[in-house]
Amino acid sequence: MASSCQKNESLKTDAPAVEAASSLQTAAVSLTQGFEVGSTSPKTAYDVSPTGSSSGDNVTLSGNSWNMYDALIGNLSGDKKAGSWSARIRNTGKITMLYNLSTGISSVTIKHATYTGDGNSTWGLFYSTNSGSSWTQAGSNVTTSSTLTTQTFTFTVSGTVRLEIRKLSGGSDRINIDDITVNDNAGGGTGGGTVIAGKKFLFDASHLENAGSADWQIDADGTEAVPIYTGGTTTELKAQRIPTPSYTGITASTPETYWKGAMSAWAVELVKKGELVETLPVGTALTYGNSSNPQDLSNYDVYVVIEPNRLFTAAEKTAIMNFVSAGGGLIMVADHTAATTAGTDANGYNPSDRDGDGYDSPRVWNDLMTNNGINNNNPFGFTVNYVDISEGPSTNVYTGTNADAVKVLGGAAGTASKLAFYNGSTATLTPGTNSTVQGLFWRNSATNGGNSNVMALLATYGSGRVFFIGDSSPSDDGTGDTGDNLFNGWSGDSPSGFTSHPALHLNASYWVAKAQ
Repeated sequence: MASSCQKNESLKTDAPAVEAASSLQTAAVSLTQGFEVGSTSPKTAYDVSPTGSSSGDNVTLSGNSWNMYDALIGNLSGDKKAGSWSARIRNTGKITMLYNLSTGISSVTIKHATYTGDGNSTWGLFYSTNSGSSWTQAGSNVTTSSTLTTQTFTFTVSGTVRLEIRKLSGGSDRINIDDITVNDNAGGGTGGGTVIAGKKFLFDASHLENAGSADWQIDADGTEAVPIYTGGTTTELKAQRIPTPSYTGITASTPETYWKGAMSAWAVELVKKGELVETLPVGTALTYGNSSNPQDLSNYDVYVVIEPNRLFTAAEKTAIMNFVSAGGGLIMVADHTAATTAGTDANGYNPSDRDGDGYDSPRVWNDLMTNNGINNNNPFGFTVNYVDISEGPSTNVYTGTNADAVKVLGGAAGTASKLAFYNGSTATLTPGTNSTVQGLFWRNSATNGGNSNVMALLATYGSGRVFFIGDSSPSDDGTGDTGDNLFNGWSGDSPSGFTSHPALHLNASYWVAKAQ
């Protein structure tokens, strides 16, 4: 049984050089802060001694410094929050940016509510154009209520600016603040690959991505019994919702071994760019629009699924389709297979049905696209082929002017010019069902720009975005469950000159998240 799809290749451990990003359109959003801090809050007390001490009240959020005076970051049942955490302020506390945005402000949105059981309070938004020496109030005072509500401030400031949120009345009654979003005043100029921080990525671990000799998880601290294709079960690492140690400890030099999972390199790099990552553990409901589910897809920007080994249920398929249609991002990773899941394929490998239920990832993805009850006619504009191919590497890369493809192939993470597969599948494009579908890489023997033998692609659906790649080898970092046979295709693959797998996966992640 193949583990990672990568096999019998000479691998190096050197990291590939990342080429400079081309100039990209700057997104209008210059800041998003949702206070999602992982498993542990960096600020659990309202204030520290001495009162107002910056050394104790300062925290780092998404790579930036904030001061939280008489405020903390909480996740109690009484905290009103859009995700897992929100800020909580009492008395006349305040939350202050200790850094500047350089492209001004055209509007700010902030979610707010009273802490459960407390009375209403008022608060205000203030801004400074001189690095905090003086402050001006934006708009009028805002009164909280028991329901989490979005307040919009529309005002125009050019150049350097920072923000402060002040609780103005209500005494010891507490308020929650969440999801601060700033739209800049730069007019949408070119930004050289600027990436918006604070996007939330949910990596799936609820469809047996750990079955057999596979470990398609970003971190796993527990164990569980998982079915295997030969019958019986094996003990595999089991992922938990919040990676540990906390991603608040990740710096620019943190190695991917900070977390234990074959997809940890991908996740750690996202966090280094200021993004947020979680796992959907086995047994957790996959929903969209269910406010009682803290991991409802509406709380995330991107849903990442790497080689699912179990079919999505009817309810899960509805959730995924509605999530993407409403603006969510979906990353779909498949693997090698054969015409049937019985026996071996043409290369002598068992199809990637690692749990033996008759379905592997290509079949799971095709089922989603043909049996979802909403649009059963390849709504993303492609179908996954039941094949097993290796290409080490393909240099048959898209060279056209499609703006989305240009961002994914030459975005903030560098230039993606090569893609290696080690027993993966391809896709056939069906632009008649979705005209936005665009191939990114083809097999070397295929027609560039054609509809056949596509190794990676993108598409839009409704207001959302989709990225597909037919093999997990390029994102396998070679570390994880010590009982699995893993290979480093993320940074250590150089059979024919360095490939550019990190650039492709990170640029695709930013694109589906609408972060660049």
